[in-house]
Amino acid sequence: MPTIHLTTVINTNNIELVFNLIRSIDLHIISTKKSNEKAIDGKTKGLIGLNETVTWQAKHLGVTQKLTSKVTDYVFPTFFADEMVKGAFKSFRHEHYLEQKEGQVIIKDVFKYSAPLAFLGKVADFLFLKKYMTNFLKDRNVTIKDFAETEKWKLILKEY
Repeated sequence: MPTIHLTTVINTNNIELVFNLIRSIDLHIISTKKSNEKAIDGKTKGLIGLNETVTWQAKHLGVTQKLTSKVTDYVFPTFFADEMVKGAFKSFRHEHYLEQKEGQVIIKDVFKYSAPLAFLGKVADFLFLKKYMTNFLKDRNVTIKDFAETEKWKLILKEY
């Protein structure tokens, strides 16, 4: 099963803020503007939590797709995982680990997935899928970092 590991360092002491930005449906939409993602079912605004689902509609690799994921594990403010319930992948699990250390919050993403279509999926993964997904996740983390390190988070999170 292919796995993507990413580490993002955010310059803030506020681990709760970063945790909430990561699980914000509204920030997800902002961070995925390249693929024009929209939350169309389930939790469509605010902060997603344990056992909640969201269905996304987006254009990836030139194809409009729908994907439903569910938050299956949740330990505020240090960990949560979401898993695909329905969508283009055979399966995926995205784990988000957060640690506060010396004035920074370190996010570690672990994204495990299986491409569809057996052999053809493995070829697609080798040729472009892993790179595409890595860049997708990196772009999203750049947005999370930008909002957490500036006052932009106030546009998304009202409770701080």
